[in-house]
Amino acid sequence: MKVNTLWLVRKLGDFSSGFLKDDDVVVLIQDGVLRYPSRERWFVCKEDAEARGLKFPEEVMKSYSEIVELIEKAKKVIVW
Repeated sequence: MKVNTLWLVRKLGDFSSGFLKDDDVVVLIQDGVLRYPSRERWFVCKEDAEARGLKFPEEVMKSYSEIVELIEKAKKVIVW
């Protein structure tokens, strides 16, 4: 997967998807996992979701090691 900007979103309340470009990827982490990733190229941190007792389809979950791989691929990483 090509990744221009990787957005690691800790809390969705103040995040605007208007910032996103076509090759961007969003990973919901920490309390960000309380919202369902309803868009393409949006994922949730598997460990953060499990810690909160949340269940998501496997295809939208990324483990810590998969998130590290995305960080390594991305041209830019933004923590929101």
